[in-house]
Amino acid sequence: MPQSVVAVIDIGSNSIKSLVARPAAAGGLEVLGGGAREARISTGLSRARPQLTAEGMQRGVDAIGELLAEIAPFEPGRVVIVATSAVRDATNGPDFCARVRAATGTDVRILAGGDEASLIGRGLTSDPALADLQDFYVFDLGGGSLECLAFRARRVEQAASLPLGCVRLTEKYVADVRRPFSAAEQRSVVELVREVLVKSGFRFRLPAGAVAVATGGTVTTARAILAARLGRPIGGVAPVLTVEALRELLAVAARLPLEQRRTIPGLPPPRADIFPTALATVLALAEAGGFAAFRHSFHNLRYGVAAELLEIGR
Repeated sequence: MPQSVVAVIDIGSNSIKSLVARPAAAGGLEVLGGGAREARISTGLSRARPQLTAEGMQRGVDAIGELLAEIAPFEPGRVVIVATSAVRDATNGPDFCARVRAATGTDVRILAGGDEASLIGRGLTSDPALADLQDFYVFDLGGGSLECLAFRARRVEQAASLPLGCVRLTEKYVADVRRPFSAAEQRSVVELVREVLVKSGFRFRLPAGAVAVATGGTVTTARAILAARLGRPIGGVAPVLTVEALRELLAVAARLPLEQRRTIPGLPPPRADIFPTALATVLALAEAGGFAAFRHSFHNLRYGVAAELLEIGR
């Protein structure tokens, strides 16, 4: 087996993704492959005592098995499976990990919130498109949590893992996902985001003009929708999402019932129920930080884990 090739599977609250990589000749990571499954293991995450459902756990196990099969031809020297908020917060998270171990023979590493944020930061600094940034913020919105980081001179100055994931908040505030996203529901989401940010102690104190970088399914989907409107693939449009564009996307998505929302080009149907909540969360974050735009990057958690395994970018 080529020891320089590693594979990472990231068990997120909404999707499960893989990455196969090796050291690039010019430094950094060379991506060899990757995949994703919309498994939504996190149903029930908003409860006082969150539990993964049997169906959600089975979807997760099945998705991991499929991704491992896709990874196998690359013959990675190491395969690491990591889990984040959904598994970390669930009372039966260890049971899910045991199921994965029994089905695949591979252990699951449950990341603490601080470790998750740190690895996301490491992934972002492996993105060559961001090599020019010195002082910047990083925000990764998942299904269970929102990871917030502030970098000064490319070193982490602040990190916070907040319970503001879009699956969690949709379950908490949206009475019926089949209906349009109401103004009252949006206000509830925005008010909670403001409250949690203030209580977290995370401060927007980098120099004026510091860039806000965003990762995760919400901003990836938003960029894909904007690209689809122009008849282009996601890489065919600039990786900059203005607050104005995000507001317009929310206005369109919010007024549609779920079945119509699922037909929006570029929006994966399994994400249609949580997309308005997610956009409202991102916009509340932009308001809190005074950002006019976000710079999108694909380099988040799994890139950070791969960099850690390969000892790149320490």
